Amino acid sequence: MSVTVNALPARQRILLKAHDLFYREGVRATGIDRIINESGVTKVTFYRHFPSKNDLIAAFLAYRHEQWLAWFSQSLTRHVATRGDVLSALVPCLEEWFNDPHYRGCAFINTAVELADMLPESLNIARQHKGQMAEEIARHLPAGPERERRAAMLGMLIDGAIVKVQIEQQAQNTLLLLSGMLEALALAWCAQ
Repeated sequence: MSVTVNALPARQRILLKAHDLFYREGVRATGIDRIINESGVTKVTFYRHFPSKNDLIAAFLAYRHEQWLAWFSQSLTRHVATRGDVLSALVPCLEEWFNDPHYRGCAFINTAVELADMLPESLNIARQHKGQMAEEIARHLPAGPERERRAAMLGMLIDGAIVKVQIEQQAQNTLLLLSGMLEALALAWCAQ
């Protein structure tokens, strides 16, 4: 049984609409009046839940973090189980996301770039998100003194792939390049 958006509480309708618009069209390009109109609430209701656009941006990023990290964790775990290790699992995991018709890059990279001057705390939020992404990767790496460093390296490769796919609007070439880089890393790590 599906719930229609209008049946949701006002705060949730606002947040879901802001999420869709911010991710698809950008934070600066999306005005509060549009979010109010499309979420079907009054200005008073909007400002009762989100006193400023910055409050809504912070809520959007928290929601996006929760949703994306849950997906990443589940997808990565599933692919590690079938592929045997995290290096082999990353390409098929990211391929799922890159081939989503709504893919528009990383909401945290996009927001940090868009708002670094206007909302400096967006950089801290992005840093925390990327840190938790690296922690998720580290869960699938062998224990040892290199675990966190290797997870950070893989996180940086992922971020590069995310941006490349967003710019080129074509995932396959990026996934082939990423696969080659991961194979080279696997060989280097085995040699250590």
